[in-house]
Amino acid sequence: MSKSNDTRAKQHHVETDNGFPAPFDGAISRFYRSEFPKKLRARIEKADDKDILSDAHPYDREMKRRDYEREFDSLQIELQKLQRWVKSSGARVLILFEGRDTAGKGGTIKRFTENMNPRGARIVALSKPSDVEQGQWYFQRYTGHLPSPGEIAFFDRSWYNRAGVETVMEFCTPAQRDRFFGSAPSFERMLVGDGILFFKIWLSVGRAEQMRRFLARERDPLKHWKLSPIDIASLERWGDYSRARDEMFNRTHTPDAPWRVVRSDCKKRARLNSIRLVLKQAPYEGKDLAAIGELDDDIVIGPEDVVAAEC
Repeated sequence: MSKSNDTRAKQHHVETDNGFPAPFDGAISRFYRSEFPKKLRARIEKADDKDILSDAHPYDREMKRRDYEREFDSLQIELQKLQRWVKSSGARVLILFEGRDTAGKGGTIKRFTENMNPRGARIVALSKPSDVEQGQWYFQRYTGHLPSPGEIAFFDRSWYNRAGVETVMEFCTPAQRDRFFGSAPSFERMLVGDGILFFKIWLSVGRAEQMRRFLARERDPLKHWKLSPIDIASLERWGDYSRARDEMFNRTHTPDAPWRVVRSDCKKRARLNSIRLVLKQAPYEGKDLAAIGELDDDIVIGPEDVVAAEC
């Protein structure tokens, strides 16, 4: 017989490496009960786990699993073709994922790489910079992780930390932030000019759905590693992160390296459409357009539409 969730939680209520006792002494639940908007709280409490909570989302319900798995299998075959082409041609592919906490970056990357040869598909998820790295040119810690010939690199967050969490939490100075925005478009232009096939994907999650996912992580001791003190602090800074995101789009959405936004309140649709987005643009051999299918234009949107997507 399996142990109850309560028993598991008690057994895992230990001091974590970030200094917080799991599960953060209920900090997320306390914020939810006392400070989270009542209208959104009511929406969460009335919904079941298949309901989509955002009024702005084009669908009311999660995608059915059987439909998802059928489309997913076809896309996995195309991803195999993509990786074979990358290896044989010596192409370099960089896929960068950004978005709010719980937006689904790690899960989406996992679906990309699920059936790939790990020797040619590398996930980059860096921890906070060391003292040495803090004194380096800002982009220096990332350049060593760029893809080599024949390789696909997936960045689970990237140099855009400076435009997001570092700006909101005041981990960088205004001058450092301005230098970043002055340099990022030129840096990315050099990457593309050197032949790297470069994708920038923002996963967009609504506020109610984000809170539902935070609460699920707090309840599950096997997901406490996904939480950090920064996550807890971000709960009351939704508006600050929105303003930082808007500035980031305004200053780094360029013809050389455009942003594409994928609505991720429904994880299944977000994963399928993120994969389609890459497959449609990559010039690999043997591409089967029918197997890839069409992008859902209600799920894959432009940066100008992201405000409505995250309500």
